[in-house]
Amino acid sequence: MSSSFSAANRAWWDSDSQIYHQSHESYLSSFYWCPEMLHEKDVRLLGNVADKRVLEIGCGSAPCANWLYDDGVEFITAFDISWGMLSHSTGNAPLVQADALAMPFADNSFDVVFSAFGAIPFVESSLSVLDEAARVLKRGGRFVMSINHPMRWIFADDPESFEVQYSYFDREGYTEFQGERLTYAEQHRTLGDRIRELLQAGFVLDDLIEPEWPVGLTENWGQWSPNRGRVFPGTAIFVAHLA
Repeated sequence: MSSSFSAANRAWWDSDSQIYHQSHESYLSSFYWCPEMLHEKDVRLLGNVADKRVLEIGCGSAPCANWLYDDGVEFITAFDISWGMLSHSTGNAPLVQADALAMPFADNSFDVVFSAFGAIPFVESSLSVLDEAARVLKRGGRFVMSINHPMRWIFADDPESFEVQYSYFDREGYTEFQGERLTYAEQHRTLGDRIRELLQAGFVLDDLIEPEWPVGLTENWGQWSPNRGRVFPGTAIFVAHLA
């Protein structure tokens, strides 16, 4: 299964991959869960993966998967819809070009599945991605995803602005067109929507982490900034397991 969102975002990330990597070099240097620079070595949200089979959804150039490969995971693979993003990988983790709506992996084949700002907001149906994640995950396996905090959606893209631009309850999402051709698409769900989708896909929610902006981090990252990060969350990280 593919979609108009998939086609648009594949082309978008292919064309934007060079600029994206030049703009976010420090963030893409290792396994950071979010622009707040929360590192997996410090929080171990995936648990002990030394003897685990791990899959990353929407890996981009795979800094997270490559870090896990070097950290000694038993098996790691990662995929992204954009070949342009994948081509920027500088590590050794095995990579696949694929759509998150149709993961090319067998049922019950991974112990841990995760996504760090990848794929889930860039499809029409995030529930379909969660269903796919549940399909390839073993019973009791861990699932972790980090996404834009739904509260962040309502504000303008300007990292210094606190102007409310969109309704939190407007789920139409954001799209860009060139003529009649869709060129970029991103969906919005409320925090409650995200939790309900996890439950509907068969997951049990173990934790919801809203990272605070760390003291000493002065770098803006897109619409994330120290000024905003001091007063409201920019990232939501869901830690769950398959029931």
